[in-house]
Order: sequence, then C-alpha cells, then structure tokens
Amino acid sequence: MSPSTSIPSTNVFEIGNCITTLIKVEPKLCNRNNNNNNNSSPPKPLLICSPLEAGVFPVLLFLHGYLLYNSFYSLLLQHIASHGFVVVAPQLYSIAGADANEEIKITAKITNWLALGLGQLLPPNVEPNLAKLGLAGHSRGGKVAFALALSKSSTTSLKFSALIGIDPVDGTDMGKQTPPPVLTYTPHSFNLDSTAVLVVGSGLGEVRRNPFFHPCAPKGVNHEDFYNECCKPAYYFVAKDYGHLDMLDDDTKGIRGKITYCLCKNGESRGAMRRFVGGILVAFLKAYLEGDSRELVSIREGHHDMLPLQLQRLEFQV
Repeated sequence: MSPSTSIPSTNVFEIGNCITTLIKVEPKLCNRNNNNNNNSSPPKPLLICSPLEAGVFPVLLFLHGYLLYNSFYSLLLQHIASHGFVVVAPQLYSIAGADANEEIKITAKITNWLALGLGQLLPPNVEPNLAKLGLAGHSRGGKVAFALALSKSSTTSLKFSALIGIDPVDGTDMGKQTPPPVLTYTPHSFNLDSTAVLVVGSGLGEVRRNPFFHPCAPKGVNHEDFYNECCKPAYYFVAKDYGHLDMLDDDTKGIRGKITYCLCKNGESRGAMRRFVGGILVAFLKAYLEGDSRELVSIREGHHDMLPLQLQRLEFQV
C-alpha cells in the first residue's frame, strides 16, 4: 500500500479530505485453475483506491479503455477516492480483439465477487457499502459498462445505482459498431431501470490527430449517441478543447503509455481534464449514491465557479 497526500477541500474539482491508498491485488493461482474455494481472490488483477480513515464508503467499479492499463488512471482514481469512495479498477485484459463479450462477462464476475472478497482487501476499519454501487468505464470500458448495465451477455447479483460513461465508444471505425452492439440509434431506448446515468465527452475526441488514424471517439459511436439513448435521470457534459485520453496520468509508462500521447488529438495538458472528470464523477456519485446533490445542481445551473475547463455542451434530464 502506498499512501497519497491530500489537501483538505470541499471543492469536488480538487483533492478531497480523505487520505487514500492504492492497493494492487493479483488473482491467486487457485482462481486461475477454476478453484472457487478462495472467495477472497478476484477473477482479475485489481487496482483498488481506498480512503485510509475508518468508515463505510460507497463503491465505484471503474473499467479501463481499449488496450490501456488500469494504472494509467491512478491520479483520477485517487481524486475520486479522496472524496470518500472505494474505487475498484480491474485489469480486464492485456490484448483484446474487437468483440467485447468476454469483457462484459468478466466484469459481471468481478461485480459478483465484490460481496465476497472486497472487504478483506481494504485497510483496517474500512468497509465497502455495496448497496451504494456505481459502474464507470472509459472509452471501450464505457461500452462494456453500458452493456453490463443493459444485461447484454451477462447479469450481476448486485444492482448499480449509478452508471458513468467517460467518452464511451461503441466501435473502432467511423460509425461502425463492434460486437456486441450497444447503441440502437433509437432515442431514449436504454432500459436501465431508472439507474442514474452520467455521460462525459471530449470535444477533441472526434477529431483526427493526423490523416493516418481514425478519431479516437468517432461520430456515430461516441458520447453523443450514448446520451441520446439515455432516459432520465441522465447528465451530459462535454469538455471543450480536450481529448479522448486527457484524463489519464501525465506519466503513463512503457510503450503503451507513450502511445497514449500519439494516437488521439490531445488538449494542452492532462491536468485540467483529469480534475474535471474526477470532479464531475464525484458530484454525480454524491448525488446518486449519497443523496447530496448540492455540487451537481450548482454545476448544472452554471453557478459553480471552480470548473477547471470550459464546457462545450451541458444537457440533463431529471
């Protein structure tokens, strides 16, 4: 465990009052051999970010983007956890094809495992409140999150009260979906049983970085299409002048980490987008997991003066 520092603050766009710790968890061999006797071992490697202080905290399951590592989101996870949440970020795969069905199934297994093993991995006197459970995903992870919430391929024993797509993408080409398709292109068609939804988009996600690569969040399969199919309650924020990977850590190590600076159209720096994504997630989770909507309403009504960037679009259905 490696503690992080925190700056006392009530502003959701800044680090919160809780000191946090990052916990890396590897599945034990018995799990990989399909031995289910050890319930404390998760189905996949995990990066857990938890408050260190004693308490009972809501839980957010966070899914990484296509071919990315969960560690690339360490600063974002710490931002969220510092406001009083336990964040669980599995490494769903290292290499994957176009079909996301296996990711949906393994995310369902991880969700069901939370009730069996998560509490045993947290710091002393920290308890997860799985009655207040959120599901978030970035890019392809956003597609997987929506697919699981819509019960495509798999179902879970736990119920999600909040669903978040961070620049979600339902395809790898211009307007072309990958299996299983999530978007139906019918307005308000997502049947999510009144689960509250937040969709965050990047203004530069649909812009090519150069003529040789497709946009990272192309029109026809991106955040706008996801929001159009949501039913209320739903929120939609698009960050102007920031790109599809700008919520990652500044220092993303290794070849894949370096590539994150090359494939997508980026903003000037990642800090502002990371603070915005972290803050808007915290405001949304506080509203729909904890019943405190003050920050979210302030942002929605345009009265929040601490936004770290300019919004290109803001819509909501409540």
